[in-house]
Amino acid sequence: MRVTAAFALSFAWLAAATAMAQSVTDPRRSGFDDMGAQTQAMQRDDTLNPGLLWVQDGEALWSQPVGEAAKSCASCHGERATSMRGVAARYPAFDTLLGRPVDLAQRINLCRQRHQQAPTLAAESQPLLALESALAHASRGLPLASADDPRLAPFRDRGEALYRQRIGQIDLSCAQCHDQRAGLRLGGSRIPQGHVNGYPTYRLEWQGIGSLQRRLRNCLTGVRAQVPDWGAPALVELELYLAWRSRGLPVEAPAVRP
Repeated sequence: MRVTAAFALSFAWLAAATAMAQSVTDPRRSGFDDMGAQTQAMQRDDTLNPGLLWVQDGEALWSQPVGEAAKSCASCHGERATSMRGVAARYPAFDTLLGRPVDLAQRINLCRQRHQQAPTLAAESQPLLALESALAHASRGLPLASADDPRLAPFRDRGEALYRQRIGQIDLSCAQCHDQRAGLRLGGSRIPQGHVNGYPTYRLEWQGIGSLQRRLRNCLTGVRAQVPDWGAPALVELELYLAWRSRGLPVEAPAVRP
């Protein structure tokens, strides 16, 4: 009995030491860590997280035949929760036919065009956000695993250059806020490190769910910079770098943020 107790104590100490070592070696913080207790509780509880409403809508759309092919997503991919497990965590990913990376929303629309012969869904539309939320939810808890595809390297490099470039009338870069001033306060809010493991995210400010591109466009507007069109290559390249920068953090989608 004493041996068992001693072993259990040693194991617990080892687990605690490992967790402590990880927290010391990886200083990254999810936006979840910088929120108040009430908002954290809203994200933790699926009965309180409003983003789950979009997940439910996406589940219904997943099995709905559309387009001239009269095929649903499930017709090709089967059960969403199992066949799509881990997929969203790897996006943006390289599309061979286009010769460039596409994000998850663009992949959904490419599938509609190529396999369902259906019209594309508008950016930030309810059905597109619902499908994106359902796919991201299937990866919840898995680490972000931005694809280590050499074809993505030049696009990711351009995304990093944009992240570090001072832009707009405010002459401010993403890095100046989210690397150099993370943890400080802007107005009444704490500046997060800007990791992207929660998208699509339900923002209390928006009273709805939104994509990472919506958040990026908000930031560009905030520094009074020119805002690219939805789906513009520059935005996808920035998404690609941000996913790389956040790799290893667990997917929280649909997250809740202030």
